Amino acid sequence: MSSVADRSSSLEGDNEQQEMLLRKKSAVLVDGVILNGPTTNVKAGEKFVEEACRLIMEEVVLKATDVNEKVCEWQPPEQLRQLLDLEMRDTGEPHDRLLKLCQDIIHFSVKTNHPRFFNQLYAGLDYYSLVARFMTEALNPSIYTYEVSPVFLLVEEAVLKKMIEFIGWKEGDGIFNPGGSVSNMYAMNLARYKYCPDVKEKGLSGLPRFMLFTSAECHYSMKKAASFLGIGTQNVCFVETDGRGKMIPEELEKQIWKARKEGAEPFLVCATAGTTVLGAFDPLDEIADICERHGLWLHVDASWGGSALVSRKYCKLLHGINRADSVAWNPHKMLMAGVQCCALLVKDKSGLLKKCYSAEASYLFQQDKFYDVSYDTGDKSIQCSRKPDAFKFWMTWKAVGTLGLEERVNRALALSRYLVDEIKKREGFKLLMEPEFTNVCFWYIPPSLREMEEGPRFWEKLHLVAPAIKERMMKKGSLMLGYQPHKGKVNFFRQVLINPQVSREDMDFLLDEIDLLGRDM
Repeated sequence: MSSVADRSSSLEGDNEQQEMLLRKKSAVLVDGVILNGPTTNVKAGEKFVEEACRLIMEEVVLKATDVNEKVCEWQPPEQLRQLLDLEMRDTGEPHDRLLKLCQDIIHFSVKTNHPRFFNQLYAGLDYYSLVARFMTEALNPSIYTYEVSPVFLLVEEAVLKKMIEFIGWKEGDGIFNPGGSVSNMYAMNLARYKYCPDVKEKGLSGLPRFMLFTSAECHYSMKKAASFLGIGTQNVCFVETDGRGKMIPEELEKQIWKARKEGAEPFLVCATAGTTVLGAFDPLDEIADICERHGLWLHVDASWGGSALVSRKYCKLLHGINRADSVAWNPHKMLMAGVQCCALLVKDKSGLLKKCYSAEASYLFQQDKFYDVSYDTGDKSIQCSRKPDAFKFWMTWKAVGTLGLEERVNRALALSRYLVDEIKKREGFKLLMEPEFTNVCFWYIPPSLREMEEGPRFWEKLHLVAPAIKERMMKKGSLMLGYQPHKGKVNFFRQVLINPQVSREDMDFLLDEIDLLGRDM
């Protein structure tokens, strides 16, 4: 058998050499460059893709749900640089070396698919979304015109339409963006454009001092957007929240009147549906009443909490969202569409989004094309090249259905309820507050502090506990969990539940492991 294989390999090599000789004989030279035939070794490239895909399958996909695997293989930056060959050289490297690099990169990367990765507002592996990502990376589309991306533009249209229905609008508009932060910036600029259309062409000179209002618990992207758009961070009013992190409507209206009295022009209120730390939902109906009275655009940042809309049990958390003018919603969070998958949805159907952002590039958006150019939606975006992020969500939705998406939300909330009950039972664990969503915030109090009076010294010592336990869990690789101080409260853990592969046993392990890592502190 080996002699037959050797002869076959030898013949293939002879054929390749003969083809090369023929190309050289009829070579066309321009500036010393041979233009005949491809310059890449197609067969070698195909083989590399095949072997790399096998590696991804074995080392990432098949190990994604294995709790015996480490969540991370921690190395400090200096040491990691030495372990990875990051140098780029004049000549290319052999495929076996590249495959070894791929293996090393997987090994030292954080396994966000792991059932015990709880560090961020995304987690887990959705197999259908993953296949969609493989497809789009292989096809390499850019969705600005129908002629170059017919399928993915229709997919985006279908997904946006369905999301708009869940918000409760009869019609609307929208676009997928690279992150909820960008969606919030889009909405802020759109609200200003609606209030003052001349700003698009004439700029900021001569305009009044615009002011926007948002929760003191809002995402930091609000401040960044105000800075980026020239509104200024001093013109962002952070409205006081109650003890659960919800915007207080009476305080909002008080601040609007105050701004007007001081000569500012209020134009926008940004409410939050699912705050990053506490998972709080602002009272949208009451806020909408205030916006209507004052003629203000209402944007809801539902990047985190928007997915509760697909649950008949928990959609009540966003009661009143149908009264918003715009909504940011990230399916890559609780619905696991894969980072990144983020939509801005707009109630207006008069073309406001396109009017605000269009630049009418004549080389892309010709009006005399042979098809319906209304499908060339790229001019609604501040980007030119844009990835087909909606396709990931569409593939998952097609695979599991609306009921499957609902089950993910309901399961995450049920697991969070179980964790809360366990925290209440266990000595040394203390809830920050009863959670409204899947954000479970709690302290671990080691035995050395359990008899201490809860005075300044106690809180000073407790502040050091969560970071120390986090360091130990990272170096051990057993799990990843976030912590933070918040509004005068010392460092506490924030557990967020997303991944449907997470089980009750993982919740028990989480508390057991924290106790194991911190009991000697």
